Amino acid sequence: MFVSDSFSVNEKGHLTVGGADAVDLMAQYGSPLYVLDENGIRANLRAFRNSIRSEYDGNGLCLYASKALCCKALCRIVAEEDCGLDVVSGGEIYTAWKAGFPMDKTVFHGNNKTAEELALALDTGVGRIVVDNDAELDRLEALCAEKDCRARVYLRIKPGIDAHTHNYIRTGQIDSKFGFALETGEALAAVAKTLAHEHLELVGLHCHIGSQIFELEPFTEAAAVMIRFMSQIRDEFRIALAELDLGGGFGIKYTQEDKPLPYG
Repeated sequence: MFVSDSFSVNEKGHLTVGGADAVDLMAQYGSPLYVLDENGIRANLRAFRNSIRSEYDGNGLCLYASKALCCKALCRIVAEEDCGLDVVSGGEIYTAWKAGFPMDKTVFHGNNKTAEELALALDTGVGRIVVDNDAELDRLEALCAEKDCRARVYLRIKPGIDAHTHNYIRTGQIDSKFGFALETGEALAAVAKTLAHEHLELVGLHCHIGSQIFELEPFTEAAAVMIRFMSQIRDEFRIALAELDLGGGFGIKYTQEDKPLPYG
């Protein structure tokens, strides 16, 4: 049994990837060789995209996390499947831009973005920038003032959710290095600071509680926490945020023991 439907063994006893004989591919292209099953990638993108469309009346955008693999061909596949891109570096922004990806459908993450990377995001028209800390808020405001432009931003919030996964890939708890904490009032202060900046437009919030999560409860709890915080923002600042990015983290099958939940 394989961990993915993309893999099989043919009548020659050779491994196949997406139906292509791995031995033949190696003979033609040499080693090392990266092989992607395009049909499998498209099927996964469509499963997430179609679920969001059906459950949210089309008011949502499925993002491919380009840190998994970022090349121009894959960016074009994501665009063709009407999904967005989650980018985390200047290199990923540049690759998407050179691939002709619609940059308004990109979201720029990261807790240590450089001034050069933020400038590239502004210059290429990245759709949303997820701000991770106070220093980044000030840095982005200064860059926008210098370029005489505005940036549409999300604030990354630590919802205080303890996802049942390995400590190294938990990201939503209060002591995580990622984002603004709710419990301490840090998140609410970040909202006030963002709204005070002339060149930043707060359009939504983001959270991410971890990776390789095989349960639904942490995700539903995180969503509830974030929606309550959006209500608090509405009541205190008289603004209604229209966008909520709940991140990813769904477990996948690395071993036969892993039992990922079907999406959709």
